Amino acid sequence: MTLIKSISGIRGTIHQNDSQGLCSTEIKKCIQQFAGWIIQNQKKTKDKIIIIVGRDGRESGKKIISLVSDILVNYAIDIIDLGLTTTPSVQMAVVSENCMGGVMISASHNPSNWNGLKFLNANGEFLSNQQGKEVFNFNLYENDFSTNRQQEVGSIAYFDYKEKHISSILNLIDVNVNKIKLRNFKIVVDGINSSGGVYVPFLLRKLGVDVIELNCNPNGIFAHNPEHLPANLIELSGEVKKHKADLGIAVDPDVDRLVLISNDGNYFGEEYTIVAISKYILSKYPNNSVVSNLSTTKALFDVANQLGSVHFESAVGEINVVELMKEKKSIIGGEGSGGVIFPSSHYGRDALVGIALFLTYLSESNMSIKELKALLPSYCMLKDKISLSSNNDFHFDNYIKTQIRYCEHTGQKYSLIDGIKIYYHCGGWSHIRNSNTEPIIRLIVEAKTLARSTEIKKELIDSINDYLK
Repeated sequence: MTLIKSISGIRGTIHQNDSQGLCSTEIKKCIQQFAGWIIQNQKKTKDKIIIIVGRDGRESGKKIISLVSDILVNYAIDIIDLGLTTTPSVQMAVVSENCMGGVMISASHNPSNWNGLKFLNANGEFLSNQQGKEVFNFNLYENDFSTNRQQEVGSIAYFDYKEKHISSILNLIDVNVNKIKLRNFKIVVDGINSSGGVYVPFLLRKLGVDVIELNCNPNGIFAHNPEHLPANLIELSGEVKKHKADLGIAVDPDVDRLVLISNDGNYFGEEYTIVAISKYILSKYPNNSVVSNLSTTKALFDVANQLGSVHFESAVGEINVVELMKEKKSIIGGEGSGGVIFPSSHYGRDALVGIALFLTYLSESNMSIKELKALLPSYCMLKDKISLSSNNDFHFDNYIKTQIRYCEHTGQKYSLIDGIKIYYHCGGWSHIRNSNTEPIIRLIVEAKTLARSTEIKKELIDSINDYLK
């Protein structure tokens, strides 16, 4: 069994006996805590409490969304149920429908035997660290929030938010619908048999694109591992070449990550989604800034620097990027996992916004995606992970202390915002951190060449092995 609570919400494995992982008992407790937190924060007003709920394409989501809704209405909370939808749609709907919060049922890029609850506040944003602690520490016995409310029952309204979400994107000043239509793009879409199989083709057809659908039946049976590694996108690459398409688009199950395939079938790279789109936006709005998390390619720093803009780094986690973007008044931000955050739309990663902005950039530049990629700074990134178990005697905080001593001895700069990021004299970097979504240690290394990235990675793996001896 696996169950993880973090800044990203709660997610876990689904089991037929419903007694392990993300089971009904755990879901009920978390939803009651979230409801209690919402009600407690609403005590000073007499406004009706409304919460948005939605799910991705996972089969288990149907049962979970029903359970979540039943619990919430029993506390006199009204529900707007978006049904099969996307995380950014739920985020936008919280704001547009004047709601007190939202619950998205999704385990993001995890396999289909996982599911999760993503909690959103009244701003349509993921809970901050403080808010998350308040929710998960909410004591259902000490806080008698339910007595009066359980004398009433909330209502459930059903709303297909697709048209409203897509219309808001098409109305963005930085999305040039006419230019995109003039390019007559042919695009292959891999919807991973989840929400993206509905939402992405709908958006593209509004933009005049000839869409070739791949894995776009939202039955929740993922055609491949949903993590956007090149090995998982071989079928998409082949379809792009077969149909002589202009590009391929892959999204994760809840459509907050965007990954592209070039017109020659090669992997554009999830890291370069935010790089390309930031270059487009920062070129239009000079003397601005961009925020990304510590694990994002240095190419984003280079692009910002070339355009006279400033690049800031946050801890990993969407809300951490958002909070720093607000603090720095940044025009764009995101993550190297393919997440694009564009405040003119909303403060959340949104693959659909990313698609519209990227196609505008491609249209206005009059280049192919392969030509566009050639103009971006080039780095070699390696990713690895160390699985943790009850038998794995790895004290992460103590290991970081050994890395700090190494940095101070060698004169390397480092950041402790999230795990440890080391900035090497060669211009490369490494980031080692605990995952927010899986029981693993994540290791990311980047340098100008594969040889140097491999060398840094080996040094780090050796240091971890030495530590475990």
